[in-house]
Amino acid sequence: MYSEADLNSIDITAAPPLEEPQRQYYFIAKCREWLNEKKKKNGTLPKACVVNMGCQMNARDSEKLEGILKAIGYELTSQEDADFLLMNTCTVRENANLKVYGRLGQLKRQKQTHPDMMIALCGCMMQESLVVEKICESYRHVDILFGTHNVFKLAELLYKRIQPNTGMVIDIWEGTDEIVEDLPSERKYSFKCGVNIMFGCNNFCSYCIVPYVRGRERSRQPEDILAEIRALAASGVTEVMLLGQNVNSYGKTLPEPISFAELLRRVEKIEKIRRIRFMTSHPKDLSNELIEVMASSEKICRHLHLPMQSGSSKVLKDMNRRYTKEDYLALVERIRSAIPDISLTTDIIVGFPTETEEDFEETMDVVRRVRFDSAFTFLYSRRTGTPAASMQPAADESQVKERFDRLLCEVQKIARDTCSRYEGQVMEVLVEGPDEQAPGALTGRLSNNLLVHFPGSADLIGTYRMVRLSEAKGFYYMGELA
Repeated sequence: MYSEADLNSIDITAAPPLEEPQRQYYFIAKCREWLNEKKKKNGTLPKACVVNMGCQMNARDSEKLEGILKAIGYELTSQEDADFLLMNTCTVRENANLKVYGRLGQLKRQKQTHPDMMIALCGCMMQESLVVEKICESYRHVDILFGTHNVFKLAELLYKRIQPNTGMVIDIWEGTDEIVEDLPSERKYSFKCGVNIMFGCNNFCSYCIVPYVRGRERSRQPEDILAEIRALAASGVTEVMLLGQNVNSYGKTLPEPISFAELLRRVEKIEKIRRIRFMTSHPKDLSNELIEVMASSEKICRHLHLPMQSGSSKVLKDMNRRYTKEDYLALVERIRSAIPDISLTTDIIVGFPTETEEDFEETMDVVRRVRFDSAFTFLYSRRTGTPAASMQPAADESQVKERFDRLLCEVQKIARDTCSRYEGQVMEVLVEGPDEQAPGALTGRLSNNLLVHFPGSADLIGTYRMVRLSEAKGFYYMGELA
């Protein structure tokens, strides 16, 4: 694991090691020497800002990137006018790309007044060849480009960029089987943490670009995952979130296969871990074994995010989701039969190219029958390179927008009713931080993932407390310490 002594003992006059992670520690030490000289020259401590623009997988990658930058010697900041700005991009929807291009345009002017500023881009958006071409042509003020497969190489790429007469550094991998462990990480919370258990996706849903930018599925060895969680527990973490594009298929590609349910059993045995969460679950792979493990567990949270995407079997087939409306409803019935107090949330896409009004009504029917605690609703976003991109739309933009508004109204109405079922009860929350909207109040999270706001002092942050849920406010509660 990372320590200051490791960096001080590295011989940076020697050739860089070939093995990982020793190679990256070598470049961290080299960059640290460069940054120390920069500090002496300017008399100020250079600052770095990592902007996370994507999912929880991206958020965990951003913690690793921040850890590397801090080890190099940067002071971390949330201000984007930092000396080193790194944007960890998302490309699930077109708006995410447009947001990055807009920010790069602003940064061009900023860099003209701050020529020593360095700008780096990484993440899913960088795995698209057309994006990289556009940045190379139109945004030459960017210093470093890298993708999703080589996040661990940040220090090496930075060192390459600071060499004399070096222009934009581009290092995009099409794929990898390599998983580099034991690099620095700067956690956002001291008491909870995400843990990557696998990378990539093999599902190839017809609308989704993730398999093309994240690569094929590769699972971490269970021993490495358990060792990381034990270390986190020893450092004060009590809640872990196991992360993967499809955690239900974890372990299938390992030399010695292991099921996700079995991994959960092993994680549950780790002392000091009180809560276990995970996402994302693909309905087609959610096994009866997993349901049994969740039902019998005292640590696995009573929340399951189960993306539906559509309620129409025809559209689901066009999406290549590999389950039907009836399959989904039967799965929900099995889950609720085994775990009556489960909180179910979902993702729904409106306006998929082949979706008709009849198909949309099928989605509304599932929403009314399942009664999700909440749903993330999205307008379909065309992604070049996916099979759905060549499909002709069955509805115009105004029709799709009208459907989206109808769905959102129904989802919110049901969620208000569903989430209020705990009103008046006393339940355990993990206190996560101050309530940003109310001075002197705190925000905590229930096992079922609902938020609770209640009066309390900052010394309670990171602890578990019993809170009376006084009043339901739709997607959250107002409460008081019991």
